[in-house]
Amino acid sequence: MSTVAVHSAVLGEGRPTLPYAEAGGPDGTPVVLVHGYVDSWWTFEPMLRRMPSALHAYAPTQRGHGDAEKPEEGYLPEDFADDLVAFLDSTGIERAVLVGGSSGGVQARIVAGRRPDRVAGLVLLGVPASLADKPGAAELRERLSAAEDPVDRAFVEDFVRGMTEVPIARGFLETIVDENLKAPARVWRETLHGLLETDLLATLTGILVPTLVVWGDRDPILPREDQQRILDTIPLSRLLVHEGAGHVPYWENPDRVLRDIAAFAAEVMPS
Repeated sequence: MSTVAVHSAVLGEGRPTLPYAEAGGPDGTPVVLVHGYVDSWWTFEPMLRRMPSALHAYAPTQRGHGDAEKPEEGYLPEDFADDLVAFLDSTGIERAVLVGGSSGGVQARIVAGRRPDRVAGLVLLGVPASLADKPGAAELRERLSAAEDPVDRAFVEDFVRGMTEVPIARGFLETIVDENLKAPARVWRETLHGLLETDLLATLTGILVPTLVVWGDRDPILPREDQQRILDTIPLSRLLVHEGAGHVPYWENPDRVLRDIAAFAAEVMPS
């Protein structure tokens, strides 16, 4: 088991201070784990505590989420992407493998497209090609339209439990719910608005770094056709299908996902 340490990254230039978890070997390949909608670094905890010494993992909590600072504005995918580059600068990471979980893959791929000098490879774990066309997106926006603080816990519990196909430890899921509840209702709304109003397909263009697409074939949100759009748009991409997994394979089988990431990192950043 790897030791997980939590630090703070001061991004500067009017940007928020972000907590981040760090695990793995100090001389390992830099891997930055980018969480998705209303999550925090805790979403990667099952992988972080298993992190091999060949990888040096960093998992920031993004603005408005978890214990990060919560500015009044700046919740478009481009804002999160700019924060991600500032995080690389703040922590002294010159070049890394970016690993995006769920919608966190949107800001990760924006950075990969705009700053290929900082990105050796891109891993997309259950990441949508687009979201506005998904049946549940409009329903979620409608449910959040009148939400007030604190966001209803029963709603969040249903939201979290609907992500997986394989049973997950109850204690871990409760932690994820607690972390989701740290995001104010306005952050839930504004972040979702940004994901639905941004042309997400456009964020797939211009990515020339090697890309690994990981998808669970029981994903209740993303059909196989959605993942094919990613493969058709990113030239150096390939797909790994996790049979029997839902939307969050890194919760359901963190060991397998870690093996996938480690093998990919060894290819794109050989020691």
